[in-house]
Amino acid sequence: MLEELFQGAAYYISAIVKYQKWLIYKYNELITFLLSTSIFLSINSILEVYFSFLLFNTTPILNILLSFFFVTFSIYSLNKLTDLKEDSVNVPERVKFIKEKEHIIACFLLFSLMISVLLGFLQDILCVPILLFPLFTGIIYSVRVSSNLPRLKDVLGMKNLIIALSWGVCSTFLPAICLPEKYLILIALAFYFFFTKSVINSLLFDVRDIEGDRISGVRTIPVVFGRRKTKNLLLVLNSTLIPWLAISYLSGFFHQYLFVLIFSIAYGYWYIIHFCKEGLKIGKSLDLLVDGEWIPVVILCLVFT
Repeated sequence: MLEELFQGAAYYISAIVKYQKWLIYKYNELITFLLSTSIFLSINSILEVYFSFLLFNTTPILNILLSFFFVTFSIYSLNKLTDLKEDSVNVPERVKFIKEKEHIIACFLLFSLMISVLLGFLQDILCVPILLFPLFTGIIYSVRVSSNLPRLKDVLGMKNLIIALSWGVCSTFLPAICLPEKYLILIALAFYFFFTKSVINSLLFDVRDIEGDRISGVRTIPVVFGRRKTKNLLLVLNSTLIPWLAISYLSGFFHQYLFVLIFSIAYGYWYIIHFCKEGLKIGKSLDLLVDGEWIPVVILCLVFT
């Protein structure tokens, strides 16, 4: 009788372990899908613009949120298709997924771009140039304007500035269009916050991609200066948000979201220090914790304001 009980318990324990392994496998499969297809980043783009609406103290508009989701999906899907060589070293799991579904991704990114422009146009015609701004800057970034001048792509750090400019413009000016009164100082303060956050985040992804970029001959700030100096630069950039917050508060802005902004700055310090550790093998956690920063930010907004 006792032996049968032990055998039964062993059977159920074995079944639970197998079920847990299956759940972990499916979870990893889902995360890989969300990251590889840019869906996770696109969801967080909605949350970033949603937070921007809150900072401007205006009601979020669904058409604008969705239009930014689709334009983010299309542009970053295109970027993943064009960066397969570098990503084969940095994120091989993503490259394998993309190569298997390359034509499907290409069709979806074109469809998403059209949907984004349509939604923006239906909301306000001024949304269209803002939504297309990242695409235009991407083209300018990649094309050689003159044989006497280097491409912007070949200028050290320009990629990070272009990415940050694109995110800053979209995250700031899409909600700003809806403001009945447009205060330049409010718009400038919001733009600096989103621009600085985007510079930091794009440089952190360069830290992750340092080996692949070095092998491919791509000159990024982490490749040229190394992790330690890049970390110091990122900490300085994040520290500029402290006087920014003081100026914003004294100017009468963002009082309702003071705690949330303090959390965002502190969170920035944490992930800069964590992901710039020498010898740290960075995987999906960077996407989840850095791109996913707006998940806890928006949750805090909903809970505490």
